[in-house]
Amino acid sequence: MKKIITIFFLFTLTSNAQNIYSAEYKSQAEVNIYVVDYKSQADLLVYKVDYKSQAKGNEGLWFFVDYKSQADLKVFFVDYKSQADLKVFFVDYKSQAGWVSKEKKHLLY
Repeated sequence: MKKIITIFFLFTLTSNAQNIYSAEYKSQAEVNIYVVDYKSQADLLVYKVDYKSQAKGNEGLWFFVDYKSQADLKVFFVDYKSQADLKVFFVDYKSQAGWVSKEKKHLLY
């Protein structure tokens, strides 16, 4: 039994699907996000995938879900950079997604 619990715990730590729910209110969010105008200003380059199964790992591949209960992470998009925990830039190609500033990577675990 102890082995099963350990395996489950390790699986949840390594399973970093990025199913994102965009909260209506800041108080509902786990991370505050600001969308920057240029790649060079971002901590994370994000690509919006079309299917939930494509949102694997913690590498900027995000799938936006409709309900809080489906989300791995609840975010709120703020109006000012100074309010943000994380700055993102949305890219056009999947291959461009990834971390620019690895120091912020822990925010999405």
